[in-house]
Amino acid sequence: MMRKPSRRALARPKTVRLDLVPILASVFIFIFFLLMSANFIKIFEIPSDVPLFSQATHDNKEKSLGLTIRISDNDIQILTGIPASVVKTVRKLNPNDYDLNTLHQTLLDLKKRYPKENVAILEPLNDISYDKLVQIMDEIRLLKHTDPELEEKTRVLFGDIVFGNI
Repeated sequence: MMRKPSRRALARPKTVRLDLVPILASVFIFIFFLLMSANFIKIFEIPSDVPLFSQATHDNKEKSLGLTIRISDNDIQILTGIPASVVKTVRKLNPNDYDLNTLHQTLLDLKKRYPKENVAILEPLNDISYDKLVQIMDEIRLLKHTDPELEEKTRVLFGDIVFGNI
């Protein structure tokens, strides 16, 4: 014979368990689609050394170029020697763009006279946009395929750029 359930057993509410499997499945799918749709960017680094100052005298008979490039709002000055003297001032073509072809040609002429020199000191005097600074650095560092060949077989113009006024 079966017993009739007591009132206590009838009054006890049934416990309802949440089914977390569909929620977890949707979270994992969401993470998968998030990773697949993310744009991964490449960060490029332009190497630059810290300027070194030395009190030692050089017994080298060859004169050092001591190339310094000062960038201001209106022009780019190319200086050589110690103490520095202005070799050329490259003006802007228009209010937004520097005359990078003249800069590159002047640096190419300097490289022909000093083929072993590889260091250029860059001194941006004012706030210059990152894009302009990179364009100027590219003109200083890279040889173009239209440039005449130099005495020393090299792929760079002045490859070691040092910031002089950080």
